[in-house]
Amino acid sequence: MNGGPSGFHNAPVTKSFVIGCALFSILVGLRPRSFSPGFSYQDIFVKLRLWKLFSSVLEFSSTPELMFGLYLLYYFRVFERQIGSNKYSVFILFSLAVSSLFEVLALSLLKGLGLNVLASGPYGLIFASFVPFYFDIPVSSRFHIFGVPFTDKSFIYLAGLQLLLSSWKRSVLTGICGVLAGSLYRLNVFGIRRIKFPEFIASFFSRLPLSSTGSSSATGSSGSTIGNAPSYRVREMEGNYPPTAPPLASLEPPESSVATLVSMGFDRNSARQALMQARNDVNVATNLLLEAQSR
Repeated sequence: MNGGPSGFHNAPVTKSFVIGCALFSILVGLRPRSFSPGFSYQDIFVKLRLWKLFSSVLEFSSTPELMFGLYLLYYFRVFERQIGSNKYSVFILFSLAVSSLFEVLALSLLKGLGLNVLASGPYGLIFASFVPFYFDIPVSSRFHIFGVPFTDKSFIYLAGLQLLLSSWKRSVLTGICGVLAGSLYRLNVFGIRRIKFPEFIASFFSRLPLSSTGSSSATGSSGSTIGNAPSYRVREMEGNYPPTAPPLASLEPPESSVATLVSMGFDRNSARQALMQARNDVNVATNLLLEAQSR
C-alpha cells in the first residue's frame, strides 16, 4: 500500500523514533541472557523498577518483532504528514503513556492467570495507530487472491496481526492496550487532540542530523504543521488542465480524496485545490501537485 513519498520526507519524529527503536533493540540483543526485556509484575509492584516502563517502550525482544514493528512504524509516518510533527509527538506520548497505564493495571488484575510478563516494544503506539488507520485512511483499491477479497489496506492489517500474535498472550494484551489508547485519543478525551508542544520542542527532531534531510517544518494554511510540503495555489497550476473545466466552486472535492492526497505527504489545502482543478480526479490531481513541486 502506498504510504506516500518514500523515505521519511516530512516525518522527522517518526524517523527519530524508528532509528531509536532499532538501535536500542540491537543493544538489548547484546545484553546477558539473564536480563529479560519488557516488564513484569515483580518489576513494577515488588522491585519497583519503574524505569523498565520506559526502557521497554523502545526495545523489541526478537528479530521478527523488530522487523514487523519497524515496518508498521515506518508506514504510520503517514499520520505525522497528516497532522504535523507537533501533534504527532503528542499522539506518541499520549499513546505510550496511556497504554503503559493500561498494561500496569492489567498486570495487577491478571497476575493470578499466569500472565506475569508483557511483551516489550512500542506496541502501544503501533496499535493505537491502527485506530486512525481504520477510520481515516480510505481504501483505494480492491482485488482478489485465489478468490479471497483483499484491499490495499489488508497487508498492513496482516503485518499487525503477525505482530499481535508474536508473543501470544504477552503481545495480545499490549496490543489491546494500544487500541484502547488510540480510541481515547480519537474520542479527544481531555481535549488531547487540541494540545500542542511549544514550537521549540516540536522542531527539535527536525534539527537532529538524522532528521535533517527533507524534514524541516512549516505550517500549512489549515493550521497544522505538515512539514516542508509547499502550498500550491490554483493559479500555479492553471494551464495544466483544459480551460473547459467547470467552475471551481461547483467541484468541492470529497473528503476521502483529500485524505488520500494528504496521506501522500501533500498539504491539505494544496490537495483540495488540486482536486478542484482536476475535477476530483485523484490521479490527475496527484500529477498536478507533483508537477508544481518539481518547479
